[in-house]
Amino acid sequence: MQLAISNLTKVYRNGVKAVDHLNLQVGTGMFGLLGPNGAGKSTLMRMAATLQSPDAGSITFNGIDVLNDPMALRKVLGYLPQEFGVYPKVSAENLLDYFATLKGVASRADRKKLIGEVLEVTNLFEVRKKYVDSYSGGMKQRFGIAQLLLNNPQLIIVDEPTAGLDPAERKRFLNILREVGARNTVIFSTHIVDDVKELCNEMAIMNGGRILQHTTPAAATAALQGQVWTRMVGREALESMEAQYNVLSSSYASGTSINIRVRAANRPSPDFTAAEPQLEDVYFMALKNGG
Repeated sequence: MQLAISNLTKVYRNGVKAVDHLNLQVGTGMFGLLGPNGAGKSTLMRMAATLQSPDAGSITFNGIDVLNDPMALRKVLGYLPQEFGVYPKVSAENLLDYFATLKGVASRADRKKLIGEVLEVTNLFEVRKKYVDSYSGGMKQRFGIAQLLLNNPQLIIVDEPTAGLDPAERKRFLNILREVGARNTVIFSTHIVDDVKELCNEMAIMNGGRILQHTTPAAATAALQGQVWTRMVGREALESMEAQYNVLSSSYASGTSINIRVRAANRPSPDFTAAEPQLEDVYFMALKNGG
């Protein structure tokens, strides 16, 4: 299974070029689309999910011309947007039955079996009688996965699903998505580097509507081996450090001390110590170099 995006472009009426002649190929497994807010990720996700039309370019999935035959894709598509609404005072079980009916599962027995399976996969079976609008944020996101699994999708698009989740809910959600991704093509859009590090076997970094880097988490960090250095500096020295060195990131350590991470082919000065590259270093370097 492969999703192929070619020369995709979307310009909004205010002149903002959300997606800029973008090319991308995604195969089976978990694919992380990493980028800051405003990078164009959600616009790209909506176009791939047939919810928005591009100004130019093409999208194909397993021989389906997505832009010219959106209904064909929707039959094999599972989509979870950043935010989705649910009907008030309807249980998860009943709401999934409604969605399954909309997706063409006519037999009541087939729907019951399918609903039981997706509730088990998403660890919601014990709370299936509860109203979905009473669920926590993490439970609602897991319900979102349950509803998208009802049509046994081959392509799954998940847009910023862990934003706002507490650490325990985020971990549960990622574990479920990992299981689902083992046998499908899953595009996972996020601005959280750790989500990609924990979940994805392939990734791309996006900003300004363009793909800045297409790689794997392991290869990306390996390419920086021996090139990342750290040093503690005072807060007042940060600006001069940024002017003097290629500072990838900085974070408060204690009091007014700041830990800076610098990229350099050799030790910048005796005050620096070598550091193991992290995916966050790759991310900040791509944004800095590619805009």
